[in-house]
Amino acid sequence: MKHKDANLKRVIVDFKKLTPEILALLVEKYPDGYDDDNIITFRNANNETVEAVEVTTEDTKYLVKVSTKLELTMENYDEDDYEEFEDDDPDAVQDPDLTRDEDVEDLD
Repeated sequence: MKHKDANLKRVIVDFKKLTPEILALLVEKYPDGYDDDNIITFRNANNETVEAVEVTTEDTKYLVKVSTKLELTMENYDEDDYEEFEDDDPDAVQDPDLTRDEDVEDLD
């Protein structure tokens, strides 16, 4: 018996390639964030250990690499921030380090 997702395309996504569509799916699946039970560990083609969380669309299983940037971006997610971008635009999701300057000024 085949698994229902046996024919899905599998894509590993680094934070730099995260799109608004994938980010929205992650936030929907993990509204309170992900924890150790949600993390999948595997070895990539270079035999490096990779930790990722999984999100699935009709035709694709995405394994999104776990990182501090991913956690911060999910925590601060607001779909209105992505209205003017295409769902598949990898430049739409900004590095959280670039948007944290306001927070630093507030602490002074």
